[in-house]
Amino acid sequence: MSQYIEMIRVRFLMMLAYRTNYYSGILIYSINIGAYYFLWSAIYGGQEEIQGLSVLQMTTYVAVAWMARAFYFNNIDREIANEIKDGKVAIEMIRPYNYLGMKTMQGLGEGLFRLLFFSVPGMVIVALVFPISFSASFLTWVFFFISLIFSFIVNTQINLLTGIMTFFLFNNSGLIRAKRVVIDLFSGLLLPISFYPLWAQSVMMYLPFQAISYIPSMIFTEGFIGSEIYTAVLLQAFWALILFIPIQLLWALAKKQLIVQGG
Repeated sequence: MSQYIEMIRVRFLMMLAYRTNYYSGILIYSINIGAYYFLWSAIYGGQEEIQGLSVLQMTTYVAVAWMARAFYFNNIDREIANEIKDGKVAIEMIRPYNYLGMKTMQGLGEGLFRLLFFSVPGMVIVALVFPISFSASFLTWVFFFISLIFSFIVNTQINLLTGIMTFFLFNNSGLIRAKRVVIDLFSGLLLPISFYPLWAQSVMMYLPFQAISYIPSMIFTEGFIGSEIYTAVLLQAFWALILFIPIQLLWALAKKQLIVQGG
C-alpha cells in the first residue's frame, strides 16, 4: 500500500512543479463558465425554472460540473497507449506492483492536485463574479464529495478500458478522442441529462457516463433531494463495480497479447 501512496505523492509533486499552467487554466475555465452563464440566462429569459432547475441552480450546475471535471479528469488512457507503443509497459509489468493500480494512483495524485490548486480557488473566483448558490446542508456536502470520488473512479475505469484497447488496436488515438467527446456529451457536463429528450434519457440510464458529471453536479445544486441522492450514489457505486469486470477480463487478454507480440 505504501508504494501506491508514494505514487500519489510523486504525481502530486510533479504536477506542483508545473502549477503555473493550472493558474492560467482557472482563467480559461472561468471564461468558459461565464459564456455558459450568459447563454443559459438568455435561454431562461423570464422563466423561473426549466426541467426543475432555476437559473441560479443552472449557473451553479455549470460551475460545479466544470470545476469537478478538473478533479476526475486524467490522461492515463493516453499514457498507457504511449507506454505500449514505446514498449515501456513491458518493464512496468515486471515491477512489484499492479500496473493498472499504479496508473489509477497516478491519476488520483493528479486529481488531488487539481482539486486543491484548481477547483477550490477556481470556485472562489467564479463565485465572486457569477451568482452561485452554495448549500448550507452538511449532508449535501458529504454526499457531494462521496459522489465526486465515485465520478473519479468511473471516469478512471473508462480511461483504463480505453488505454488497454491499445494492446489490440495498436493505435487508438481516434478512440481516445471519441471517448472524450462521448463523456463530455453524455456525462451531463455540457447539458444536464434531464434536458435531453425522454428517449435519450432512457438510453443514458443504461450507460455509465451520468455517474461522472451529472450526479455530483445535481447533488451539489440540490437538484436531487431525499431518496434521489441515495439512489444516485448507489448507481455510481453499481457502475464502479460493473466496470471492474471488463477491465480485469481485457487486462488478462492484453497480457497474453503482449506475450504474442514479444514472441
